Amino acid sequence: MSTSVQSSYLPATTESISKAQEAKDASESISILYRVLEDPSSSADALRVKELAITNLTNYLTKENRAEDLRNLLTQLRPFFALIPKAKTAKIVRGIIDAVAKIPGTSELQISLCKEMVEWTRAEKRTFLRQRVEARLAALLLENQEYTEALTLLSGLIKEVRRLDDKLLLVDIDLLESKLHFSLRNLPKAKASLTAARTAANAIYVPPSQQGIIDLQSGILHAEEKDYKTAYSYFFEAFEAFSSLEDPKAIFSLKYMLLCKIMVNQADDVAGIISSKAGLKYLGPDVDAMKAVADAYSKRSLKYFETALCDYKAQLEEDPIVHRHLSSLYDTLLEQNLCRLIEPYSRVEIAHIAEMIELPISHVEKKLSQMILDKKFAGTLDQGAGCLIIFEDTKTEEIFPATLETITNVGKVVDSLYMRSAKIMA
Repeated sequence: MSTSVQSSYLPATTESISKAQEAKDASESISILYRVLEDPSSSADALRVKELAITNLTNYLTKENRAEDLRNLLTQLRPFFALIPKAKTAKIVRGIIDAVAKIPGTSELQISLCKEMVEWTRAEKRTFLRQRVEARLAALLLENQEYTEALTLLSGLIKEVRRLDDKLLLVDIDLLESKLHFSLRNLPKAKASLTAARTAANAIYVPPSQQGIIDLQSGILHAEEKDYKTAYSYFFEAFEAFSSLEDPKAIFSLKYMLLCKIMVNQADDVAGIISSKAGLKYLGPDVDAMKAVADAYSKRSLKYFETALCDYKAQLEEDPIVHRHLSSLYDTLLEQNLCRLIEPYSRVEIAHIAEMIELPISHVEKKLSQMILDKKFAGTLDQGAGCLIIFEDTKTEEIFPATLETITNVGKVVDSLYMRSAKIMA
């Protein structure tokens, strides 16, 4: 038993719970609650009080960031779980796992805790609880980028849950699988899993938070296919759901909504969305980051764009979804600017272009060589002289293709006449 437990137990009564709540500090409250759990009584009232004691103890340990004690508590409670219904056991176990998740920097501890609980539930034949803990473990492995292990776990779990036809859990697992395949850059499988999640969700009542997660994932997949208008509508639905629930995911939905507006060349709408009643509620670094990107895009300024990426690195570079789309946007913007700058010249120094566009020479030279290879314009780099030589576009006369087409058609007519005359002569 934990070091907080004293040799003498306290009776499992409401008075003991009140005593814990009235204690002068959290350590004393925790000590009292541990002693309540030591009461050997297993009467209905005592069990009910112990459940309350577990809830309070979990809260106190979470506030004190004592993740290891929460883990030990789950192990210590195993004999108690044999005395209460399985549904209540599931509620307590999931509650303690959720509590550990609220403590920062505990992802490794959460994974090992879930693995321990999976082993215990398997030994105790508690299938309902095991499946939920395994789903939670898969989500943690996904966050930790342990994709292979997560995929192996989900593959077995999804078959088992489909057989049992547990629709609500099936929605969770299909969504997880969709996120996993998206992280592995397998878009067709990510879409298939999302469709399976939607199908399962249509057959049951899905809580608004879960529906919001489905819409958010739908928006991410549509954005990946460059269908930004459809993605925007999904992000908007997700934003409304999360906003009504005061869910922190609302800020991500809003951020992706603004991203879609920028990507469809409607950066001017960003300020309007931010200043709306719903947008003002979420003002902060994430929204400021997207506003800075929208301003840079409106001004077609690469310098402002790079400044925004530098100033809001956490919000833009470290968010893989935003980063992927902004990289593509930056490339497009850079190409447009370079094409505009080199248009008047037939020969120009690379240093001069770099100076005008306010970027390093090596960066500009690399991009120009890439554009030449991609046939964005006709030219060559004279690296000895440090110059770019642009060739004139040799426009093909429209009459040439038309003439070739006419000759081809005449050839077909002659062949046809020859075949007919050959039949007549025969």
